[in-house]
Amino acid sequence: MNPFRKKTKQLTREQLRRRMLILLGLAGILCVFALVAPYLTPNDPNLPNAAYMNAAPCKEFPLGADRYGRCVLSRVMIGARTSIFSAVALVFLTFVAGSLLGMLSGWYGGVLDAVIMRVADIFLAFPQMVLAIAVAGVLGGSLLNAMIALGIAGWTIYARLARVHTMALKNEPFILAARMNGSSGLSILLRHILPNMIGPLLVNAVTQIGTTMIGIAGLSFLGLGVVPPNAEWGSMINEARAYVQLAPWSVFVPAVAVIITVMVFNYLGDAVRDYSDVSEAK
Repeated sequence: MNPFRKKTKQLTREQLRRRMLILLGLAGILCVFALVAPYLTPNDPNLPNAAYMNAAPCKEFPLGADRYGRCVLSRVMIGARTSIFSAVALVFLTFVAGSLLGMLSGWYGGVLDAVIMRVADIFLAFPQMVLAIAVAGVLGGSLLNAMIALGIAGWTIYARLARVHTMALKNEPFILAARMNGSSGLSILLRHILPNMIGPLLVNAVTQIGTTMIGIAGLSFLGLGVVPPNAEWGSMINEARAYVQLAPWSVFVPAVAVIITVMVFNYLGDAVRDYSDVSEAK
């Protein structure tokens, strides 16, 4: 057993709750920072300055400048909005679409179930990032196309989970009572089944934010995501990688931003899952 997981299981419910709230607060701070970043940048993030090309950190550019003389700090701050909110938006959309398809599949069964699950199996047969690269390569480079490429297979995990829970719940006595009361299938799904499985689905969604953020940054790094001069951490690393020896800050600063942000959301996902497991056990 993983020693970290073993230690986590020894924590009390209150300790797990406190850890979850702390990480939720850190994630909230990152989101608020990304929201207000355009009003806090020390320089114009897209303004080139030939006099400061690859300039080292100085008073005017606290974290240095890139090969075009643009402020690295300002671009990282602006890129936070794109990197964080695009990942959150994509997870939300795949969560809604996948959960809806999974509930319909588990509730109605038959041909609809077979079609939805076989389509999901086809997408799951390919590594998500490889499929995303192929789709983004066909669609062309842009943030929207990168989100579409990752979302094509991203819904499957929620669909399968929602289907399993729906099939387990639809024969419960309270569901049968709702049927006898004349409630429609859609009403039962939204009013009775969804509230009873929203917890596991949300836990899964939170754990996917960090992974999705890496996926968007990876596609942007390959030139299949955000198109320069728009600032995004993956595209910033790609632009600066040829100058890593001359201006390492242009690569390291956005890379550190990716690492810290993904770690916060990954730890938040783990904390939510651990707290949820303990709550269910009680």
